[in-house]
Amino acid sequence: MGARGEQTIIVGDEEIRVLFTNRALAEAEQALGKGIFQVFQEFVDQKAGITDTVHLLRAGMEAARRDARTGGKAVQTSDAYDVLNAVGFQRVIQAVAVAIADVLAYDPDQETDPNQ
Repeated sequence: MGARGEQTIIVGDEEIRVLFTNRALAEAEQALGKGIFQVFQEFVDQKAGITDTVHLLRAGMEAARRDARTGGKAVQTSDAYDVLNAVGFQRVIQAVAVAIADVLAYDPDQETDPNQ
């Protein structure tokens, strides 16, 4: 399956899927102008802010949209703000952090076969 981290954020009766892969993380790094490890450290040091959170959320939402292959328009920054406004910073950053951590911790030798 590869390095992936997925989470779901519930907004009312809608499920917002957030997916991170190495590609999605690279896209987030490009949008933020800094590496993912620097971003993580800024969150730990309580120096990261809303802008970082929104860019990460948008990248994860867009990766989930592409993965679903349902078409439609690309996820915009305003879409990520809508989710953040609906559920709050804590729920968003928790989902995003868990999904990103899954990608960063990926070890192909520890991957289990879903058919077992």
